[in-house]
Amino acid sequence: MGEPMPTEVPDALPVWWVLLLPLLLALGAWATTSFDAALTARAAGRPIGPVPATLVPVRESARLLVGQRRRTVAADPVLWRLGTAVLPVAAVLAAAVLPLGSRPVADLAVGVVWFNAMEVLAWAAVWMAGWGPDSTLSLVGGYRFVAQGLAYELPHMFAIITAALGAQSLRITDIVAAQQGLWFVAIMPVAFVVYLVSAAAMAFWGPFDAPVDRGIAGGAAAELSGVDRLVFAGGRWLLLVVAAAMAVPLFLGGGNGPWLPAWLWVAIKTAAVLGGLVWLRHRFPTIRMDRWTEFSWIVLVPLMIAQALAVALVVLGRGGGGM
Repeated sequence: MGEPMPTEVPDALPVWWVLLLPLLLALGAWATTSFDAALTARAAGRPIGPVPATLVPVRESARLLVGQRRRTVAADPVLWRLGTAVLPVAAVLAAAVLPLGSRPVADLAVGVVWFNAMEVLAWAAVWMAGWGPDSTLSLVGGYRFVAQGLAYELPHMFAIITAALGAQSLRITDIVAAQQGLWFVAIMPVAFVVYLVSAAAMAFWGPFDAPVDRGIAGGAAAELSGVDRLVFAGGRWLLLVVAAAMAVPLFLGGGNGPWLPAWLWVAIKTAAVLGGLVWLRHRFPTIRMDRWTEFSWIVLVPLMIAQALAVALVVLGRGGGGM
């Protein structure tokens, strides 16, 4: 068995990037929301231009900021507010290991584990936001998200670990460096597709929005109003942006690309992934929870186990030095 080839690890970004990171994520969430608003208007037969579409998230934010907070009887205010506030915080912390070009804010040796742990924290935050109000509808939405998260966390974790296995490292920058010759999306396409599907489920996005579906009057966000609802919705969008952005270093070569600087390649690839997820949201309806969970356990988990085994055999065949 050979030893893994050493790779040069770029230095982490300066500390002041910690302050800039939330602004970059907010900009990505704003652009994604605008694109989604444009597609929604077009589907309703009232197309709007690019400028009015960019004002939709601003108008919605202003409306929620001046809205009155709703209160429920026998609520747990600490759990309620904490769950709402933790969702965007978890999304920002998950983005700390994302290479913004060639370097991340925090180049952790266990970056893959950190990212997945922050996603689980966001998952717990949604459940707390649903439990805290002591309301039937929000509680049902919270438990729906728990059921959905349990079903999709396993294939999601397998997809991330498969990329790490291909690079023989849990460090995100090492995974990017291992794709200088060939992107992992070409080597492990099943893991890439499963990652995107499970990431949409973890961000309760598109056909996976049953936990906040209008069919149960808002689900986990049923009792949220005013600034609480704004923070929850913002956290949801940030989580989607971070999940889409992580697909770039894991499967799309990170900042690797000709002519353009690394940070611009990261931005272009992230925008492409986000655009695809938003567009697909308008192509698939929300489907019953039991169908989605069954699909995960019966289809996605076996597919990811087979993909991980195939990558492991290739790595072992090459003497354990990565792909």
